Amino acid sequence: MLNINGDALSITNDTARITLSGDLTIARDKTGLATALALQQAVNAIVGVLQQDPALPAKLKDEPPAPTGHADNPFI
Repeated sequence: MLNINGDALSITNDTARITLSGDLTIARDKTGLATALALQQAVNAIVGVLQQDPALPAKLKDEPPAPTGHADNPFI
């Protein structure tokens, strides 16, 4: 799990999905810039992993499988 700007936005994942939850406000100041850069870094990491996966399916099933335990974060 990754939290941005305290716990304003949480990014969690399992082996097949990423979930973003919360409300993130990006102010027009240096703190807002740091927040935006953290969000950009997280999204860039997610996109990078997805782009490099040669076995990426066209679409997953609508319902995620039941959790089976703890998984290391494959995206970040």
